[in-house]
Amino acid sequence: MISARTEIPPEAVASHYDELDHFYRDVWGEHVHHGLWLRGNETREAALLQLVDLVAAQAQITPGSRVCDIGCGYGATARVLAARGAEVHGITISPAQFAFATRHRAGGNPLFTVGDWLTNELPSESFHAAYAVESSEHMPDKLMFFSQAHRVLRPGGRLVVCAWLAADNPSVTAERWLLEPICREGRMPHLGSVLDYEKLARDAGFRPESFEDLTRGVERTWPAIVRRLLARFATQPRYLRFLFSRHARNRVFAVTIPRIWLAYRVNAMRYGIFTFVKP
Repeated sequence: MISARTEIPPEAVASHYDELDHFYRDVWGEHVHHGLWLRGNETREAALLQLVDLVAAQAQITPGSRVCDIGCGYGATARVLAARGAEVHGITISPAQFAFATRHRAGGNPLFTVGDWLTNELPSESFHAAYAVESSEHMPDKLMFFSQAHRVLRPGGRLVVCAWLAADNPSVTAERWLLEPICREGRMPHLGSVLDYEKLARDAGFRPESFEDLTRGVERTWPAIVRRLLARFATQPRYLRFLFSRHARNRVFAVTIPRIWLAYRVNAMRYGIFTFVKP
């Protein structure tokens, strides 16, 4: 497990997404996660939905399924699944994301909550499926992340996790100049490996069912984001004002974005999808 040199409490994660709220929506859009390119010629919008489709298939989400979106962001994935007939409850630690998600839902489905997943009070054994798309990385206690998912799922329930992962044996150089700074700057207490996640899930009571390495399919996300960010710096003065403002606590993430791209290119980072089952 690669760990940030400094402590990253939940409120630092919330602050990251709240302060960068407008920039995330402007550069990333409502789906604050990777796209999945299967053929290679898809649009970014199609690639984003292909990742959602894979999550839904692995979680076996069907009309009528009660589903928990752990770290739901702006609620885009939850809205897609709700439109397909699932009953979705999303939770985010960011008040800004919660406000956006609530404003853009139709009726009472999805339902959104603002709070810390690690201390959530959702009813036990109340969901058929749960998923976490790039949110487990922000959890300081990953065993509790899995334990809470195990608690809220019904027996036979499925947990799907899409995660940024550290390579199994990263070099000292990669850990020092890429992985640890990515953790610290991206407000991620840890980057685990595939084996780390599978062990933690087992310790929480899950049975690992499958893992698929999606690194090559998702890495196109980052050059697209870098191009968008550079275009904003060139055309929108507020981006440069934010970058050079000493009051902007999370401006360092502008450096983290190309760092993540490089980490993928040199195989210091991986991206994968896990499927776990509660016996």
